[in-house]
Amino acid sequence: MKFLHIADLHLGKRLKEFSLIEDQRYIIIKILNIIDEIKPDALIIAGDVYDKAIPPVDAVNLLDDFLTQVSKRNVPVFIISGNHDSQDRMSFGSRLMIKSGIYFSQSYEGKIEPIVLNDKYGSVNFYLLPFIRPLDKSFTEGVRAAIEEMQVDSSQRNVLVAHQLVTGSIRSDSEDITIGTLEDVETSVFSSFDYVALGHIHKEQACGCEKVRYSGTPLKYSFSEVNHKKGVTVVEMGEKGILSVTQEPLVPLRDLHELKGSYSEISNKEFYENYNKEDFYKIVLTDEEDIPDGFGKLQKIFPNLVFLDYDNKRTKKLSQINALENVEKIHPMEIFQDFYQLQNNQDMSKEQKDFAISLISSIWGGEE
Repeated sequence: MKFLHIADLHLGKRLKEFSLIEDQRYIIIKILNIIDEIKPDALIIAGDVYDKAIPPVDAVNLLDDFLTQVSKRNVPVFIISGNHDSQDRMSFGSRLMIKSGIYFSQSYEGKIEPIVLNDKYGSVNFYLLPFIRPLDKSFTEGVRAAIEEMQVDSSQRNVLVAHQLVTGSIRSDSEDITIGTLEDVETSVFSSFDYVALGHIHKEQACGCEKVRYSGTPLKYSFSEVNHKKGVTVVEMGEKGILSVTQEPLVPLRDLHELKGSYSEISNKEFYENYNKEDFYKIVLTDEEDIPDGFGKLQKIFPNLVFLDYDNKRTKKLSQINALENVEKIHPMEIFQDFYQLQNNQDMSKEQKDFAISLISSIWGGEE
């Protein structure tokens, strides 16, 4: 049996003030192209279908178009809700959609029945576990309890679709995760499954073993994902114990880039003409002084500039400014110089010193 594993579509997401709906529509078409090429027996969407619990209309319409197109191809779809989704809204109309081969996870109430597909080796049982947040136990204990209630027959081939944080996974800045290990689920709880299709983490990766995997997002949703290779995970199951996993790449409509250098370097035509100006950019300037209206000037070159930052002596080190002893006996200029050095990680220039002395002289009545 062959199936595709995707997750974390985050339909309706914005990158700062930029809507990504056209980028998402473009990547949905690319996924449909892969379905046409691979001809899978099923498609898994492992949660965070939407970016918000109450998604915008254009996001709902995009999901509707996507599922309609997949249904026309007679490919069953298994969808669970993630932590960004509303379980009740996601499961609305699900019983009617089953007739079209679209299976939504229900609001979790303690029991999950498998959906069974068959191939020449027999049956494959798909269990749809939406994101759960245990109230009176750890996440590992909560997920383990949910799996025990499934009463999985380990002699058969079993697939779990889940949206949880698995211990040891590599995270990104755009994920909505509690700091620390409070949400971690140990890989050992998934031992009764032949494949675990995970959502929640945005980087494609295996967790502890080949059969427990995140597909990652189909698009880059933060600049911490600049170096990620996005794609669709293709899973092929032979007879019990035989598993093959590959990745079909996805090329976005607009990519993300992080550029670093001085303003003169980045605004030089010989530099920026090598980049697609329609892509999204985060630019880090190394100039010691802020560039007046730097964002506006660079936005004329890179229309989809998302962030402008600085990396220089002033920003490289966070310094702690401690109270000075015997401050009454220290000349105000010395205090000001110490403050400037700590704040900017460099000494004042002669012009700055002369200006500060003139101000101090006028305030302290000619004291030098």
